[in-house]
Order: sequence, then C-alpha cells, then structure tokens
Amino acid sequence: MALFINFPSWIKPEIFSFLPIRWYAVMYLVAFFITFVIFRYQIKRNNELTLTRDDSETLFLWTIVGLLFFARLFSVLFYSDAQYYLTHPHMIFWPFRDGVFVGLPGMSYHGGVIGALLGAFLYCKRKSLPFLRVVDLIVAVIPLGYTFGRLGNFINMELYGRVSTLPWAMVFPTAPSFSSSKLWVREIADKLNIAYTPGDMINLPRHPSQLYEALFEGIVLFLILWFIIRPLMVKKHKAPGTMLSSYLVGYGVFRFLIEYCRQPDSDIGYVLAWGEKSSNIALFESFLNISKGQIFCLAMILGGIILYIICNKGDKNGHKQEVKPIKRKTGRK
Repeated sequence: MALFINFPSWIKPEIFSFLPIRWYAVMYLVAFFITFVIFRYQIKRNNELTLTRDDSETLFLWTIVGLLFFARLFSVLFYSDAQYYLTHPHMIFWPFRDGVFVGLPGMSYHGGVIGALLGAFLYCKRKSLPFLRVVDLIVAVIPLGYTFGRLGNFINMELYGRVSTLPWAMVFPTAPSFSSSKLWVREIADKLNIAYTPGDMINLPRHPSQLYEALFEGIVLFLILWFIIRPLMVKKHKAPGTMLSSYLVGYGVFRFLIEYCRQPDSDIGYVLAWGEKSSNIALFESFLNISKGQIFCLAMILGGIILYIICNKGDKNGHKQEVKPIKRKTGRK
C-alpha cells in the first residue's frame, strides 16, 4: 500500500494539446471574473459608493494591468537573474522562449499586490473616488478569486512544497529527484516503502503547498473577511482601509506559515539561515530558517498593522463620518 499520493496522471496543464492555452491562464481569468462579479454585487448594495459598470470595468482594467506589470517586475528583480534582464530588458515581458509560447514565466504575488493597489489608486485619483473605500470592496473578495489561481499552480505542477512523509504528500512528475547516495533520501524512501537501488534518483513526495494556499489564503481568508471583518466594520463603525489592512495581515500570516511547507527557490535558498541544517532546503529543519517570501510577508503584516492604526486613530467615539454617495454619468448597467 502506497504511503503517499501520485499526482493524477489525467490532469494536464494544457486544455488542448494542439493549442498553447493552459488551465493556469484560465484559472486567473476565472479569478478576475469572480472578483468583479462580487465587487459589483457590493456596489449595488452600498449606499455610500455608486459606480457604473463602465467605471468598474475600467477600474479593474487599471488594477489588473498594474498587477501583471509589477508581479512580473518583482519576479525579475527578486527571484530571477536580474543581471540578464538588465542587458535584455525586452525579454521581461516577451512571452516566447526559443520560438515557443511560454507566457510570462515567473510572477511575484507580493509585486502583484503593490501593482494592483497602485493601479487602483491612480484610477481613483483620476476619477476622484475614495481609494480606501473602493479597495475595501475589492480585497474583501480577492481571496476567493485567488483560490483559483493556486489551483492553476497545482494543475501546472509548480510551486510544490518540501519533501514530506505525510499521508497526503504527493509526487509531482516535474519535481527534481534526489540521489539515493544521500542518507536522508534513503531514510525517507525506506519509511515510505519506495523501492530503489543504490545510486538511483528518487522523486520523493512533497507537500501539495498549492492546495494549502488555495485553502487558507483563499477560502479561509475569504470567510474571515466576508463573514467576520465585513460585518464588524459596519457594527463597530470602522474606518475605510480596515478591510485592506485586515487582508494584508491575514494573507501575510497564512502565507508566512505555509512558506515553511514550500521549498524556497534553489538559487536563492534562505534569506535568514539562523536554524540548523539550513543547507538542505528540500526539508523543513527549523522555524529560524526564513525565505525571501516570508520576509515580504512580514512586510505585509507590518504594513497592514500600520495602516489599521492610521485609519482608525481618528474618531475615538467610533462615529463614522458621513460620506456622500458618488454619482457617475449613466453608463451600461
């Protein structure tokens, strides 16, 4: 009896073998669509903010462009060979490699957050919209859409986790194998009853960290924001920006913890290697070994806390200031 799970062979990254369209891209389109639909639902029920459908679509366009631009830029600057792209800047957003369409290989979530907020800020400033109120409505549902993005990573067989002996650990066909000449590899293979001969390369089971993220950074965080933070903002008269700050802290905490299950990039390793056995990034060895992604998460948490304090330091009595509805010229309904 196998003590682990093999990645389902019927799951393929491509939707059709004869077209360069992947489920990963489709999942992100689904994520954007769901976020937009629920955003519009909130607008229709919100008496303090009125946006036409045209305004909403343009707002999302600016947000998505900012997200994609900075997600790619951060990936290049912090997770890729920045020196190569400094001498080949045209390759940063070029979707072909060796004549093959590969899309944009490498997108940083943390860069995407900055880009999306910047895009929304610029549009709100241009249209004289209350930035924090608008963003609060968007981030309330982003985790639900984000769930599909991580499912896309799973289907793509990327961003898998560290080696694990848990019963739900999974063997990803695209994951690098380990030499059985290493003692720790043999010990795990023996524990999982994986047959091998001396010198074999073994593909060991790993945490399906994409699914962890889809669950906690996606569904669980959405439930917290939608059913706890959202009603609390109304009941306690919390200031605009409270939802955004809650999202930053919530995502930062979940992602920071899940990063212990994710394997850092092999060419980067740990940013802070304070624990023992920090040279083997394939295994979790210590909570004191901190990855670059965790550093960015700590920055998110700190930023969220500071934003919450700034937004809610005004009226100590908790009275919400009256905000006049913002009317727009009639557009498409």
